[in-house]
Amino acid sequence: MPEQRARKHHQDRVAVALREEISVLIEGELSDPRIDFCHVSEVVLNPGGKSARVYVALDSNAKDPARAEAETIAGLEAAKGYIRHELAERLGMRHVPDLSFFADRSGRFQARIEELMSRSRKGGSPARRSAEAAEGATHLGDSLTRSSSGPSSPKQEASLR
Repeated sequence: MPEQRARKHHQDRVAVALREEISVLIEGELSDPRIDFCHVSEVVLNPGGKSARVYVALDSNAKDPARAEAETIAGLEAAKGYIRHELAERLGMRHVPDLSFFADRSGRFQARIEELMSRSRKGGSPARRSAEAAEGATHLGDSLTRSSSGPSSPKQEASLR
């Protein structure tokens, strides 16, 4: 079966156009107080082009990021009809795909991975370092008690004579 590069290229172009226009709509025209500062990170179009997943990443540092994400997604879902109408007018599309909004948590996951990697490069977690320090003190204490209790090997005895 021949590869259908033209169809894939068209879907990619439509996805990019949708991402840009939805970003402009969110930044400038939607005034719902539930929608926090966010940007559209990716639009994934279904192979048939009838539906699209819109991934939205929050830009703010809210105290409760999970709640802010839920409220932002709820606000975007409420404005879905307006967004589709504006997309049809701006892009001149006959059939605008059905939009589904999802929170993009990849930025938070990446930050967490970077934090864990930097910890491991520095020598592990603080609990691990304190456990290693306690273990080192135990070994140091053992060697001190051995040397203070007297020579522990015949070579040490010979060197003392």
